[in-house]
Amino acid sequence: MGTVTIGVSITVPEPHGSLLQQRRAGFGDAAAHGIPTHVTLLPPTEVDDSELPAVEAHLTEVAAAGRPFTMRLSGTDTFRPLSPVVFVRVVEGVEACTWLQKRVRDASGPVPRELQFPYHPHVTVAHGIDDEAMDRAFEELAEYEAEWPCTGFALHEQGPDGVWRKLREFGFGGCAVVPPQAGPMDHGTLPVR
Repeated sequence: MGTVTIGVSITVPEPHGSLLQQRRAGFGDAAAHGIPTHVTLLPPTEVDDSELPAVEAHLTEVAAAGRPFTMRLSGTDTFRPLSPVVFVRVVEGVEACTWLQKRVRDASGPVPRELQFPYHPHVTVAHGIDDEAMDRAFEELAEYEAEWPCTGFALHEQGPDGVWRKLREFGFGGCAVVPPQAGPMDHGTLPVR
């Protein structure tokens, strides 16, 4: 038996996910291609691989109690100087993400986890790169907007190559998703410069 590194996140759907991943790579973030664009619910956590069935059962319960919600991204912010990260802000869906991550990390569950920093849902677009590139990410995505109905989350495993791969998706229980009104934000807009 060995250990695996897992993470739980809300996947940023297409076309938004690929666009932000390409932009992250374009800023010089070498990790961009190994990390699908996401909002973290459980940061990288090492578990014994024999615990995976218990983790999946726990996540199934969390998802069953969850309900679809609107996720909206708007503009950029940074954790600098505390942490070398520039991110796109979650401006709608914060409460739902906070509720979900607390339940995923619940002390009575199979992946109890203390966080290094207070939980703040976001979509990383630059991490650990030089300040000039971080500034560029902050400025170039400052007017980025995207919106979608969030209907679940996923469990990922980090491979020996450093690439994160989806193991399983968990859909929310309960009610149907009502799609947002069609509009420019449905396509992830970037300002024309």
